[in-house]
Amino acid sequence: MLHFTKMHGLGNDYLYVYGEPQNPEALSIRLSDRHFGAGSDGMIWISPSDTADFKMRIFNADGSEAKMCGNGIRCVGKYVYDKGYTNKTHLTIETLSGIRTLALHIENGRVTHASVDMGIAKVGEALTLEAGGGEVSVTPVSVGNPHAVLFVEDMEKAPLTTLGPELERHPAFPGGVNVEFVQVLGPVRLRMRVWERGSGVTMACGTGACASAAAAVQKGFCPRGTPLSVELDGGALTIEIHENNAVTMTGPAETVYEGETDLC
Repeated sequence: MLHFTKMHGLGNDYLYVYGEPQNPEALSIRLSDRHFGAGSDGMIWISPSDTADFKMRIFNADGSEAKMCGNGIRCVGKYVYDKGYTNKTHLTIETLSGIRTLALHIENGRVTHASVDMGIAKVGEALTLEAGGGEVSVTPVSVGNPHAVLFVEDMEKAPLTTLGPELERHPAFPGGVNVEFVQVLGPVRLRMRVWERGSGVTMACGTGACASAAAAVQKGFCPRGTPLSVELDGGALTIEIHENNAVTMTGPAETVYEGETDLC
């Protein structure tokens, strides 16, 4: 039997397991299925680290391994603190994108929110791509994983489910890309929806929110050094873009339920 904990950050839900995976790709595909499995955007495996307090590995619902997940790493902090693996409120987490630092916010002995040092956002020059039957302008951003940010006038009309998967597999991004559609609501407010690489439409994407904020600051839509509210389908994250494009993300982490399965 495999014991797991279902957790989410703004509806971006994963199944969390403490231990080293043996067949993580197949397990993630099987257990992430929302009809025949537990249902999730993927699985996250937590283990001790030689270079940080803990290590996380992230597998999407299609079995592909992701380098980083902003919503997922907040839940990792909640998992290890709430379950007694640590009593530290400042943690380092090893990821495939490098070591990230978490500051945990505690209420009544449980983690409710976490602030994450997300590293440096690398914003590239805008690209004009052939997609969707015409030309599309996207801003490439790396936050340890790849993103393509599109600014739109009206989010209700954004072609999330049609243009999203086409751009995810566009030749300009050989390894695939996360696609963010962003509407500027004001100088400190963004509305974002995401087509995640390997998972499709999700309720939230922490790294996508960071990439969107970095692109908005680069284009002069939002100020640097000021907390920005990025409104996702599952709720809002607070993102701050500092000098040199260092990024801090703050948001909630919640446990849904504990479960066991023999599908492994």
